[in-house]
Amino acid sequence: MQIYLDYSATTPQRPEVTARIQEVLQQEWGNPSSLHAWGQRAATVMETARLQVAQLINAPNPEGIFFTSGGTEADNWAIFGVTQQYRTPQHLIISSVEHSAIAEPARILEQQGWQVTRLPVNRQGRVNPLDLKAALKPNTVLVSIIYGQSEVGTLQPIETLAQMARCHGVLFHTDAVQVAGRLPLDVQQLGVDLLSLSGHKLYGPQGSGALYVREGVQLAPMIYGGGQEQRLRSGTQAVPTIAGFGVAAEWALGEMVTETPRLRELRDRLFDQLACCPYLIPTGDRLHRLPHHVSLCLTQGEITGKTLVRQLNLAGIGISAGSACHSGKLSPSPILKAMGYSDQEALAGIRFTLGRETTLEDIDWTAMVLKQVLDRLLPKFALSGC
Repeated sequence: MQIYLDYSATTPQRPEVTARIQEVLQQEWGNPSSLHAWGQRAATVMETARLQVAQLINAPNPEGIFFTSGGTEADNWAIFGVTQQYRTPQHLIISSVEHSAIAEPARILEQQGWQVTRLPVNRQGRVNPLDLKAALKPNTVLVSIIYGQSEVGTLQPIETLAQMARCHGVLFHTDAVQVAGRLPLDVQQLGVDLLSLSGHKLYGPQGSGALYVREGVQLAPMIYGGGQEQRLRSGTQAVPTIAGFGVAAEWALGEMVTETPRLRELRDRLFDQLACCPYLIPTGDRLHRLPHHVSLCLTQGEITGKTLVRQLNLAGIGISAGSACHSGKLSPSPILKAMGYSDQEALAGIRFTLGRETTLEDIDWTAMVLKQVLDRLLPKFALSGC
């Protein structure tokens, strides 16, 4: 029995996406910058995908969609595209639970003299809007807060935070990679200036992504050269990959109305089945949460999340852990640390993320297997009768 529960890491490419990519590779392979018929067919493919992605997030103008190689590039571009316009270092605000695609650029800017404020979060991983209000300064030029945290599933109050930044004349970016295709996204209602997307998180191709840029927002170019993507990201576009991303976005938008409540039901079932386990506690916010996301950590013993990942993998179940291995040494999850967990607890976090192919039977089997694994690894757990 093989059960994949790591959809926040990547999703399997849906057949409709694969079919579209193959079609473009075979029939519409021209350079979209060329003026002849071959080039114009490729350009039409690309602009169709731009419209499809724009519709996914209710962007008022498809020209506000700029294609990238993925969410990491989109996040980097949002940060550096704003900050590189300043001759002298200014002030940047992020949260303490950002993805590394935001946290690392912020660290680099800090080394270059920028002031970086990392907003604290509560035990559930939520930012308090009052903390943002207090952190804003006259020289703050950008706020970047992740929408749905990939490790613990917590959703941030993006609309409130973005409005607060806008009232102070500060640009606001959000990484919506985990949210897109799982919850409705409306950039106009959210009031964001910049928003990052990734194709392979919503059953599209790996190596595809986009940055939404609100009309009137100025960015420094990401790549210099021939002037593609409105002279902001030069280089011949990956037309087949972009076409696949567009198809994935269209299908995600259409399926959301039925898929999102289904995932919520499965998510809550897994939480409920593991609720009796005394040393296994949920992490993240249960109310403000990604619909497909279950995360927990062990509060007793020396067992790490990586150990549980390996044990479940032996049983044919794919999950992930938040701790990372650097130079052979396991490091606690910085996300759990920021939420107030101890070093040992931050080493023992695990994540189950559900998707289109996840069934009720998968959830029940996974819960049973995890309990059996814990029975073997934690003798005290077996005595609890869970």
